[in-house]
Amino acid sequence: MTYTVLDVVIILVFMVVAFVLSSKYLKSTEISMAISGVVAIAFATIHGWTQEPVKLMVEGLFTNLDLAILFVCASLFINIYSDTGAMAALTRKLVKTFDSKWVLMTFMAVFMLIPGAITGAGSVSVFVVGGLVATVVRYMGLSDKKTAAFVFVFAILSAAAPPINLWTMLMTAQANMPYVGFELLLLIPILIVGAFTIVLLGWGAQRQPKEVILEKMPTTSVKLDGFGGWLRILVPMVFLVVLILLSLYAPFVTPVLGLPLMFVLCAVVALVCSPNPFSIKHLGKIVSDTMEQVFPLLATVISVGVLQNGMAASGVKGIIGTAFVLLPVIWIYITVLIVGPFAQGSMSYGSAVVIGTPLIFMFNTAGMNTIVVCAALSLIFPIGDCLPPSRIVGRITIEAVEYKGTYTSFLKQIALPCMLLGGLALIMLIYPNVFAFLA
Repeated sequence: MTYTVLDVVIILVFMVVAFVLSSKYLKSTEISMAISGVVAIAFATIHGWTQEPVKLMVEGLFTNLDLAILFVCASLFINIYSDTGAMAALTRKLVKTFDSKWVLMTFMAVFMLIPGAITGAGSVSVFVVGGLVATVVRYMGLSDKKTAAFVFVFAILSAAAPPINLWTMLMTAQANMPYVGFELLLLIPILIVGAFTIVLLGWGAQRQPKEVILEKMPTTSVKLDGFGGWLRILVPMVFLVVLILLSLYAPFVTPVLGLPLMFVLCAVVALVCSPNPFSIKHLGKIVSDTMEQVFPLLATVISVGVLQNGMAASGVKGIIGTAFVLLPVIWIYITVLIVGPFAQGSMSYGSAVVIGTPLIFMFNTAGMNTIVVCAALSLIFPIGDCLPPSRIVGRITIEAVEYKGTYTSFLKQIALPCMLLGGLALIMLIYPNVFAFLA
């Protein structure tokens, strides 16, 4: 069967209408993406472009199943680790040890980066340590607005940080690229933006006495004090780092475990190091709470698969990618900081597939380093996590820190760090071969 560009444009219009109406009435970006994908598959079937619509939908549901399993295992580990009291105990130790506002804010930034970096989702950082970090930075003298900005900025930076960057994983999977060489390309811009954010938000703030801070923080088991306490706190994280480093730098002598199994093993180590034994009932509650916590993220990666298949079968994916990459390169550079974040706000991680993958092919054709291009795009997309309709990280950040101001005031506060992040990513995108030595 033949088809024209007009046919595909009509399908795209119906997909957009279905997405907008579903978002308005169902209040779910994930379901809206799946419905849009089903609409595209239905039109492709009507036109005779596919004879297996059910197969397309089912395959779409399982396209990103490996990522979904990774999220579950990583989130389970970080929740078990947090439930042992290790995070709270480490925070108390830092508050007791350091009087410098800047040092404590830096440690709080690192705390925010860890959960998202090992799960690929900034929302997990907010869920796991957002409340604790917000409490501490408030005592560093930050206002409610600056506290919300601190949590949000480091949440999106954590999602972009290695070792797990979902946008990069989706783009490399679509472009048949190995997921290697991204560590420094992602880490250096994140450190620059993180340092800028700490200085920007902490400048002029006056911290409260450590006695006041410790009084308001949750108490922890005495078994987490002293040298033995440090071992209980650090061993699970060190074990994870060792497993990851062995897989990267000693691949021929290390069994292929895979990240999900690594996180499960680290969860077992965290249970062994826990100051208090876990009952089966309590462990079951953690598993249940973890599944409830990551369900929106699982729904996102699953619905993105349906959307991918629908757009591919109907030609919409091709026409969007072609329309964008056929722009003069200068216009791609001008518009990418607008199109990328708003695509993330609309399609969540689907933005990496719809916008990111075609750009990778285009820059590859131009002889530019695709690893740098992929890293740059994966730094641009997270900015959109504060934009409608999903606003996923922005929304849960405001809830976690109990910010009572307007959403517009929140956006103004995070504007400068987001602009710096976008600016660094744009420089990498314009001059990818200059940064190739970091890959």
